[in-house]
Amino acid sequence: MRVEIWSDIACPWCYVGKARFEKGLAAFAHRDDVEVVHRSFELDPGRAKGDTALVVDMLATKYGRTREEARSMEENVASNARSEGLDYRIDGRDHGSTFDIHRLLHLAKARGRQDELLSLAYRANFAEERSVFDSETLVALAVEAGLDEAEARAVLADADAYADDVRADEREAAELGANGVPFFVLDRRYGVSGGQPAEVFTQALEQAWQGRVITEIGQDKGDADANDASDAAVCGPDGCAVPHAGPHAGAHA
Repeated sequence: MRVEIWSDIACPWCYVGKARFEKGLAAFAHRDDVEVVHRSFELDPGRAKGDTALVVDMLATKYGRTREEARSMEENVASNARSEGLDYRIDGRDHGSTFDIHRLLHLAKARGRQDELLSLAYRANFAEERSVFDSETLVALAVEAGLDEAEARAVLADADAYADDVRADEREAAELGANGVPFFVLDRRYGVSGGQPAEVFTQALEQAWQGRVITEIGQDKGDADANDASDAAVCGPDGCAVPHAGPHAGAHA
């Protein structure tokens, strides 16, 4: 069974959702028969390479908030991440174009090291003092993931390398109706939207394995809990919803 996951490195719910999915997969009896493929989705596709800003400053500007309010928004996301055992730093983290990261992830996919690079990139972006919008950092991450340094540098130096693959993934996401991430597609029969709890992923895997045709979680109005979870754990072009965020709840990019 194949699971395709559309995500973006800049998306905190993708970071959290990957951890939750992996916990759900670990509890699935047929986990060794599941192939996981990561696909590209840019939350800010119009952002120019090199145009970076601190996340807190970007949030304050984008949503007309004070820096304190923007930082509170980040703290809410950080709390959800830490509840999954993930480190999440707030101060000093930057935001920029993720197009080069996605191109490098396609190289990693071709070399069988995609999940390794994705995990390292998430950790660098959300947990470490490393900017994933710096080419030298990306090369270092690629080498850590087991890729050839010269090949990684060549991809980053050629703006056309794997660009069509990134765009193809994004077109396919649009065709599937995915306007936010993370978005999980199980055997092209079953869609799960958002960073759902681990047990939801286990259930989805079991149902897809049985070949049942199910309404997408988060879209079935009869499933209130699933719908609420989806709404609270998806990043889209307008930002990321923050569940139980208190008086400063709002979008997060």
